[in-house]
Amino acid sequence: MAEFIGAIDQGTSSTRFVIFDHNGKEKARHQLEHTQILPRPGWVEHDPMEILENTHTVVRAALSKAGLTTLDLAAIGLANQRETTVVWERATGRPYMNAIVWQDTRTDSITAELARGDGGELVRQRTGLPPATYFSGGKLEWILENHEEARRAGNEGRACFGTIDTWLLWNLTGGTHGGKHVTDVTNASRTMLMDLRKLAWDDELLGLFRVPREMLPEIHSSSGHYGEAVIQGTGPPSVPLTADLGDQHAAMVGQVCLRPSDAKNTYGTGNFLLFNTGPEIVRSNSGLLSTVCYQMDGSAPVYALEGSIAVTGSAIQWLRDQLRVISQASDSEALAGLVDDNGGVYFVPAFSGLFAPYWRSDARGAIVGLTRASTSAHLARATLEAICYQTKDVVLAMERDTGANLGVLKVDGGVTSNRLCMQLQADILGVPVSKPGFAETTSLGAAYAAGLAVGYWAGEEELRANWVEDERWEPRWGEERREAGYVDWKRAVERSVGWVNR
Repeated sequence: MAEFIGAIDQGTSSTRFVIFDHNGKEKARHQLEHTQILPRPGWVEHDPMEILENTHTVVRAALSKAGLTTLDLAAIGLANQRETTVVWERATGRPYMNAIVWQDTRTDSITAELARGDGGELVRQRTGLPPATYFSGGKLEWILENHEEARRAGNEGRACFGTIDTWLLWNLTGGTHGGKHVTDVTNASRTMLMDLRKLAWDDELLGLFRVPREMLPEIHSSSGHYGEAVIQGTGPPSVPLTADLGDQHAAMVGQVCLRPSDAKNTYGTGNFLLFNTGPEIVRSNSGLLSTVCYQMDGSAPVYALEGSIAVTGSAIQWLRDQLRVISQASDSEALAGLVDDNGGVYFVPAFSGLFAPYWRSDARGAIVGLTRASTSAHLARATLEAICYQTKDVVLAMERDTGANLGVLKVDGGVTSNRLCMQLQADILGVPVSKPGFAETTSLGAAYAAGLAVGYWAGEEELRANWVEDERWEPRWGEERREAGYVDWKRAVERSVGWVNR
């Protein structure tokens, strides 16, 4: 058997390829950022062709760094940014327009109309999701309503729809020469088009969004043989592609949160806290999502409750790219560390509205509490605290829905390298925060799912044996400071809503 497993981790801001050994240790990686296209306020797009080209490049580069070829890989797994929507021509592989990113809010009028009518309740009951700009169904409807060629091709069976996993899978397995038009249950569960219990496209929902069924990919389990991936510029010509999961679901597998009541929080462009509910679909009364956690090949689906936060790590990028307060993301820790507190400054980074547990697409970013004494250090600290307060909002909602109190928060993702942020998270939550030895668990989860499909790992216990704690942060704030800070955070949130007319 080949010695290694590879994982394509296609995220909101970058694409990476990571090579792992049997112990879950990283052998090599390569990563490339792609362009964030912002044509109008609230609009966020990606170039699908750039993402595809970057995918080929990062695989080649990581293999080269490790001195390996695809012969050394038992399989490749894929994790992807969810909800981001692509429509392309089946005959040529040409996208009709840029991908509409999950953060994009242009579909606000579509989802607001849904929420006002009976369609909103149909979406909630069938999919476990609220009508929101976040999800793919409204984005697909918008493309079909605003791109005449895409609508005509969709009606005639000449157009393909997919989230980024489907776009990459189709291209990697042949594209116009027999590429597999498929997705998995985790990505399909984020479209507002799939029946959560039946794990199948729902005709009533398709009618609601005016989507031709012929455009949709086949829905598969998260782990299984998807096809043979051909990576440009490598040899031999192909490697088995045996896993496909949305990034947050992959992180659950990477954190080995495979038992009911296991939970993790991933800190990336946004924050995503998932709670494993086992074979049971738990309906939230507190603004959380019911979703598929994962489905291994030949097994029943596992479900989860999720709290999705749109802007966390990307708020730090905003400090860097738009305000130029810092020159690189890691500078936020040192800058925020120059002050002992936020100086009364609160930042609600509702650039794409507020996701869980509020679901207010009319919200926009707000910085409150400024005085003449406020500095860039206070703003940097308020940005880190905003990441943590939004997480607290979700944790409290999850505790209400499940009746369980969080004892420790398992964390992963790029922002966990910011030790001040993780200390603030422990302080604001009042519980310990635990980081694993390998923080990029999205990549690791895609590798685990791919490896399980080909017998590279025998089962869950092998994965569990690989998990080790790297660092832990204990709360330092007293209860009075914690409560006072959260009261002010809620006041700041109140001031961020109602800025966009629905």
